[in-house]
Amino acid sequence: MTETYFDGATAQPPHPAAKDAYAAALSEGWAGPGRLYTLGRRSRMLLEAARQSAASSLGVAPDEVTFTSSGTQAVQAGVLGVIAARSEPDAFAYSAVEHSSVLHAARWHERRGGAAVEIPVDRFGRVDADPLVETGEAAAVAVQSANHEVGTRQPIAAIAAGLGGVPLVCDAAASLPWEPVPEGWSVLAASARKWGGLAGCGILVVRKGTRWRNPFPGEDSSPQEAIGEVDVPAAVAAAASLRAVAAEREELAKRARELTERIREHIAATIPEVELPGDPADRLPHIVTFSCLGVDGEVLLTELNRAGFAVSSGSACASTRLRPSHVLQAMGVLSHGNVRVSLHRETTEAEVDRFLEVLPGVVEGIRRLS
Repeated sequence: MTETYFDGATAQPPHPAAKDAYAAALSEGWAGPGRLYTLGRRSRMLLEAARQSAASSLGVAPDEVTFTSSGTQAVQAGVLGVIAARSEPDAFAYSAVEHSSVLHAARWHERRGGAAVEIPVDRFGRVDADPLVETGEAAAVAVQSANHEVGTRQPIAAIAAGLGGVPLVCDAAASLPWEPVPEGWSVLAASARKWGGLAGCGILVVRKGTRWRNPFPGEDSSPQEAIGEVDVPAAVAAAASLRAVAAEREELAKRARELTERIREHIAATIPEVELPGDPADRLPHIVTFSCLGVDGEVLLTELNRAGFAVSSGSACASTRLRPSHVLQAMGVLSHGNVRVSLHRETTEAEVDRFLEVLPGVVEGIRRLS
């Protein structure tokens, strides 16, 4: 049985543009781009071309773009670098539904003597447009563009307008493949595998005028120097696929939204005692999360996998963390037995139809055995 992949929010299948760019760059871009010999200069030219291409796709200046080894590195370097550049205050405020990489950065900051303040969210998973009402003074505020588990968008532009110069760090990994970057942020982070680039490549953007200092051992002259050596072919692949995705995202987002609307409606109509968390309208087009009362999430994921579907969950049973989703807990919704279906560029209508045909029976079977 061919497995149907419904975990595009974790990683999209490699984009054809990424495959082609990586293969072409591999023979020319493997040498150290900082070296002065011919092979090094070739790598440097490829890296600079990738930086210019990514900057054009993001609507920023090339020297504001840094390629990193992952989305996690981009997020944490962005957050901690902004905090390190400010002497007072040292508090870091972040939304309660941020990716775990932000939560880890907050804990790390606290262990070094700083303060971290969690910004609460409403039942849809959205923060107040004026988070400083909740947090007071802060050295930096981190709010994602949209949530990676339930898809709810955040009011980034409104938040930025109310911060009074406090840097806003925006994790745009979930939204970047599907819609333009929101306005107002100071630092942006993303992961290439979310849009069909390769794993092991992220992007960090620090806008001009935003003070940033390397929070880790090493060079301190710029984010590019601080991050260290770059996988040049992966950066080239990331830039090429980002450019391709930006050109096709409007059409793909429309198709994905039609499919997820069908999934939401079918689940609500055919499965009793089910919850569909997140904003039903102001959300990313490709994510549907649902929680079935009385159904163990690990069992449901296993049974769906046996039926040929690869889906994910924010619950501990799916991630070996032995705790439920912090996102769903912060929202105050059912946090056990949840499943996230996230579509990708290659998802077909037939795949969705087959999933909807199988799902109610799988849930009913689990409940009957329970």
